[in-house]
Amino acid sequence: MFQTKQRTSESIVSSKAITNAFLRGVYAWMTAGLALTAATAWFVAHSETVLDLLFNGGNMPFYILLAAQLGIVIALSSAVHKMSAGLATFMFMLYSALTGITFSVLLLAYAYVVVTKAFIVAAGTFAAFSVYGLVTKRDLTSLGSFMTVGLIGVLIAMLINIFTNSPALDYAISVIGVVVFLGLTAFDTQKLRAMGESAPLDDAVALRRGTIRGALTLYLDFINLFLFLLRLFGNRR
Repeated sequence: MFQTKQRTSESIVSSKAITNAFLRGVYAWMTAGLALTAATAWFVAHSETVLDLLFNGGNMPFYILLAAQLGIVIALSSAVHKMSAGLATFMFMLYSALTGITFSVLLLAYAYVVVTKAFIVAAGTFAAFSVYGLVTKRDLTSLGSFMTVGLIGVLIAMLINIFTNSPALDYAISVIGVVVFLGLTAFDTQKLRAMGESAPLDDAVALRRGTIRGALTLYLDFINLFLFLLRLFGNRR
C-alpha cells in the first residue's frame, strides 16, 4: 500500500514537472518570437534600402510577404505533428521575422511613444488574462466559442468598414477586438495547460512540436491584441 501511494505521488510530481516544462517552453518560444519580430521591424523601418525594395516598387512584395505568413500559419497549425522539431522551430521563427518586416510600417505610421504605450498595455493585459487561464478552475470552453464568434463578427465589420469608413464603427471594432483577444488569451492558455498535462513524458520531439504550436497560438493572440490597442491609442502620422 505504501509503495503504491509513493508511486502515485511520484507520478503526480513527474506529470507536474512535464506540464511546467511544456508551459515554460511555450512562453519562452513565444517571447523569442516577439523579440525577433520587434528587432526585425526596427531594422527594416530604419533601412532605406529594404524599405525601397519592399514598398517603392509597388505593393506586390508586401502582398507576397502576407501570403507567406498565412501559408506558414496554416502549415504549422495543420501539419506541425508531421514536422521535425527543428523544422517546426525554424518555421515559427521565420514567421516571426516576416511579421517583423510587415510590422515595420507601424513604426512609420505611428509615433514611437504610441507604439510603446500599446505594447506595454498589451503585455500587461495579456499577462493578466494568461495567468487567469492558468489558475482558474472554471471551464473556459464556452468563453472560447463565444470569442470565436465575436472574432468572426469583428472580421465582417472590418470588411464593411472598408467601404463605409466610419470612425465610430472603427472605434467599436477596436474595442471589441481587444475584448475578443483577451478572452481568447485566457481560453488558449487554459487549453495549453491541458495539453501540458497530457504531454508525453518520454517524447522530446512531440514536446517541442507542442510548445511551438502553443507559442504560435499565444503569439497570434498577443499580436492581434497589440494591433487593436494600437488602433485605439494612436492617430496615424
